[in-house]
Amino acid sequence: MNRKAFIYQLLATIPAAGLAMNLKQLSKISEELPSTPKTPVLFLGHGSPMNAIEENEFVKGFRNISTTFETPKAILCISAHWETQGTQVTAMQSPRTIHDFGGFPKELFEVQYPAPGHPELAKQTQKIIQSEKIILDESWGLDHGAWSVIKHLYPKANIPVIQMSLDYRKSAQEHYSMARELNQLRSKGILIVGSGNIVHNLRQVAWNKLAQPYGYDWAIEVQYKINQWILDKNHNALIHFNKQGKAFQLAIPTPEHYLPLLYILALQEHNDDIKIFNDQPLAGSLTMTSLKIG
Repeated sequence: MNRKAFIYQLLATIPAAGLAMNLKQLSKISEELPSTPKTPVLFLGHGSPMNAIEENEFVKGFRNISTTFETPKAILCISAHWETQGTQVTAMQSPRTIHDFGGFPKELFEVQYPAPGHPELAKQTQKIIQSEKIILDESWGLDHGAWSVIKHLYPKANIPVIQMSLDYRKSAQEHYSMARELNQLRSKGILIVGSGNIVHNLRQVAWNKLAQPYGYDWAIEVQYKINQWILDKNHNALIHFNKQGKAFQLAIPTPEHYLPLLYILALQEHNDDIKIFNDQPLAGSLTMTSLKIG
């Protein structure tokens, strides 16, 4: 493909309303991030922080999925555990491992995931997103929504990782629309990971069934419907999850663990395969459902 055709192909991946970039900007980005075969995108149900140090079917699922595609040049992670006013991207050389939880064993707090950062990728992400001003962050690091799952994909911590925050002021539609602007990173060797849980109601957890594959009726209903919508590519229903009735209100009482799923769905292309894995309810009101697109 010649240079001009490549640039026009990139333009075709960007939504028309207010998101057009001029050819000079795209040309510069194409030089700074060389093209690669298209990378898949992942949504990972991260569940309990204890998954970082336990051996179970879910961490096996994370490890197995990483063997199904080429090792990426870097990772961009959207975690449920970093909500901000405005959208931020970590831009430090060496992000710290954040232990943003309490009440767990000492061994979990001792875990470090010393993956390098990628300031240049952060700057390129800032340029690619044209719908709003992206803030470069020098203080956050990697929270457990990121490192507790990425450590199973790449245990050597040798792949650079940056995180993108969730702007808590945005609607689900706004998150989805902005996420589409990240599409060209898939052709630059960047693995985009959304980390959360689709069904996530901690107030309804059946604490006596923490280790059991058990879900309340409403959790099972939502798990089934969302899986069908994912497979049917019914993104409109998935974006408007809060209009789907009582079961969805119970399953998704707050949006932060669900929104990373929309970032991954927004990056789906027409011919992408979909693989659902770790598709299990836990403790009544949680699901570990994960997916690979592409």
